[in-house]
Amino acid sequence: MEATMAHPYHHVLSSARLWGGTADDYLPLHAWFDESKMLTADFRHRALRHHAEGIFMAERFFGPTITISTGRVVPLRLIDEQHVREDLGFMPSFADWARRIRPESWMGRAQPIHRDVDPFAVTKASSAAKRAMTVHPPSAPAAVDPTRSSEA
Repeated sequence: MEATMAHPYHHVLSSARLWGGTADDYLPLHAWFDESKMLTADFRHRALRHHAEGIFMAERFFGPTITISTGRVVPLRLIDEQHVREDLGFMPSFADWARRIRPESWMGRAQPIHRDVDPFAVTKASSAAKRAMTVHPPSAPAAVDPTRSSEA
């Protein structure tokens, strides 16, 4: 485990040095990347946003570019990648994080919910009941002898 983690402000200073402008230009973005520290205050918080999908998610929130105080337009993805690389040294995918999650029994659902909530859900019991209720055409009637009277 690492002893200290970068504060969003340190990422802000790095961004200002790389692309110009002031710390205030970058603070909302870098704070967004690290706000997951409120969930777990160690490096594991990075699994939520510090990956390629997190970078695209940031673009949905902030737009594809930002215009800094100098008037320069900076692609957001460059700033996002800077943040992730400063923290991790490379750009992981979400799959890179997920592969390292050790599955525990509580993580999987033991009983599928569809049986309880979907009136049209097909289950083994309902399939057997439907087969039992299926109406089969009657077999052909026995041949009738026209010479015999039914009043006998």
